[in-house]
Amino acid sequence: MDLLLAGVVALFPLGLILAAVSDLLTMTIPNRLVLGLGAVFLVAALLIGLPLTGWGWHALAGTTLLVVCFTLFALGWMGGGDAKLAAVIGLWLGWGDPLLQFGFLVAIYGGLLTLVILIGRKAFPVLPRALHGQSWLLKLHDTSTGIPYGIALAAAGLQAFSRSVWFPALGVL
Repeated sequence: MDLLLAGVVALFPLGLILAAVSDLLTMTIPNRLVLGLGAVFLVAALLIGLPLTGWGWHALAGTTLLVVCFTLFALGWMGGGDAKLAAVIGLWLGWGDPLLQFGFLVAIYGGLLTLVILIGRKAFPVLPRALHGQSWLLKLHDTSTGIPYGIALAAAGLQAFSRSVWFPALGVL
């Protein structure tokens, strides 16, 4: 296994974990993190010698998710950071089974995440005083804020990643 390639490819799951944690704690996904994941994709694709058609399929997957998710953002159903994160995940996964699996898993994980947060907000209309010092928890509990959907996107992306071109390129599968 090429250690340089392994190190570069490992930045993708690490970036997804950072995006999920950031979304949970701050309700934002930094643009520089998403841009960094896009740049790392370019390096990784060059390292594996991704053919031109592969570049096209990966770009189509990312662009499709960007258009779909920014439409959802425009409708107020998704955050802008979530839309950008979904697009870069699509770029990494490419067109095909991993992208389909990602979409399916996002629906499941996103639905579960939303249910848990909404039930938690309803069950505890006022947080215990001991938790008032946790600003991230207060924000998460606030009914005027959205759902940190980046958590569901990252979880689905991590799971679908194992079916992408990267594991065979590493000699893992």
